Amino acid sequence: MSSVFNFTFVPWFRSVAPYIHKFRHQTFVIGVCGEAIAAGKLPNLAQDLALIQSMGVKLVLVHGFRPQVNEQLKAKGHVARYFKGVRITDEVALDCAQEAAGQLRYEIEAAFSQGLPNTPMAGATVRVISGNFLTARPVGIVEGVDFQHSGVVRKIDTAGIMRSLDMGALVLMSPFGFSPTGEAFNLGMEEVATSVATALQADKLIFVTEVPGIATNIHQPVSDDNPIDTELPLEAAEKLLADLPVADKPTDTAFYLQHCIKACKGGVERSHIIPFAVDGSILLEVYVHDGIGTMVVDEKLESLREADVDDVGGILQLIEPFERDGTLVKRSRTEIERDVGLYTVIEHDGVIFACAALYTYPEARTAEMAALTVSPEVQGQGDGERVLKRIEQRAKLAGLESIFVLTTRTMHWFLKRGFVQVDPEWLPEARKRKYNWDRKSQVLVKNIS
Repeated sequence: MSSVFNFTFVPWFRSVAPYIHKFRHQTFVIGVCGEAIAAGKLPNLAQDLALIQSMGVKLVLVHGFRPQVNEQLKAKGHVARYFKGVRITDEVALDCAQEAAGQLRYEIEAAFSQGLPNTPMAGATVRVISGNFLTARPVGIVEGVDFQHSGVVRKIDTAGIMRSLDMGALVLMSPFGFSPTGEAFNLGMEEVATSVATALQADKLIFVTEVPGIATNIHQPVSDDNPIDTELPLEAAEKLLADLPVADKPTDTAFYLQHCIKACKGGVERSHIIPFAVDGSILLEVYVHDGIGTMVVDEKLESLREADVDDVGGILQLIEPFERDGTLVKRSRTEIERDVGLYTVIEHDGVIFACAALYTYPEARTAEMAALTVSPEVQGQGDGERVLKRIEQRAKLAGLESIFVLTTRTMHWFLKRGFVQVDPEWLPEARKRKYNWDRKSQVLVKNIS
């Protein structure tokens, strides 16, 4: 084993450890589109999910089967019909859906049963439990269209799913449901996954999809100049959805976004859209800081928000100990009162636990993030990263290209989050004139464009 491998592996594995600790005992609902299975991605997906489960995460897997049903319909000379993205399920389509669900359930259980030596599944013991965990009702007739045997979720057997998860099993659910009278209904994978995540109050809902996520500019294709927007606050996601046309197919921007929003509004804090085309996309999204797809996150306004004059006392109380030990430059109450609108805070039950200020330099297309502070009571719980993300969003909305910080003691925290060190001469002229050369603060910059 090379020394280069050792040098890269050890820091990487240590950087993953906080996420392993954070997600242990949490519940994730994974919705995998049928296209991923048709593309041959099931073995690797099973390996990654088995690895995640081995780290203490409770998993519910909901599979789709859109292409598999369409293939069987084509073989029978029958045309697949949809209206506003929802399948119209006649008798023939219902038979095809039942056959596809049975075949896919068999394939998925087989994938989790593999244990060949020298493979990621060696030594993995994944018990897969599936069953009638949901009841359904018909979609009915909408806008004059009879959806026949297409249904929507009526009720989730939350207690039954939780018992299975508590036993250490992976719960597998097909997009199929039955009415109390025993009538079968074809459901959408997206709706089932969203309903299950909401009913369980899951910590994450992750859609493994045909799309890479949501582009920063939705009117242009994803590219180096138009990357994936890795984090969308719920409020921004709702505004985006309101401006989009109704989704007719899974590749439409609104298709998965509408379900992510519904889940977040239903109590699921984070919902993700990630591509199945990238190998290991679930691992990259869950265990790497910036992820790979788009995350819709419900940050409650009373928790993470911009400061107002009533927060001045709380900010002063938070930063005072760090000013005394020299970590922060001392700021007067007058200065904070004057600049309070520039601060972002995390507040809970009237107590400020974290803060940071954003001072813009429009002529240089940059801004300084100052006074980033997290209370010792909650350090290590991700509050610093949440404030950093909000500051980045504020800077982007202001049309800026970068943010910078001056620090004497926390350089490595910023380096791990995408900042790079530059010479103080890099600073905008207005900020350079106020730079304290005796303090010798290190200047770190992060490109956010």
